[in-house]
Amino acid sequence: MKSNLIKIGNSKGIRISSSIIKECELESEVEIKVVDKKIIIEAVKEPRADWNRSFQNMHKNNEDALLISDDNIFDKDWEW
Repeated sequence: MKSNLIKIGNSKGIRISSSIIKECELESEVEIKVVDKKIIIEAVKEPRADWNRSFQNMHKNNEDALLISDDNIFDKDWEW
């Protein structure tokens, strides 16, 4: 898809069609980066937004085992 740059004050901008906005799940705020002379526009995501789903998948696949046992010898002198 081609688009023309439009003048916005002292800057320039582009119009993004609503179908692209929906497909990319863009909200009111976006992250804009330049990588190798390419402009990348991404939806801003909340930190840890998908953690709950990931934890559920880990539990379902039995991947949520403790990595350190409860009887850790390093904790013997600690008072909890």
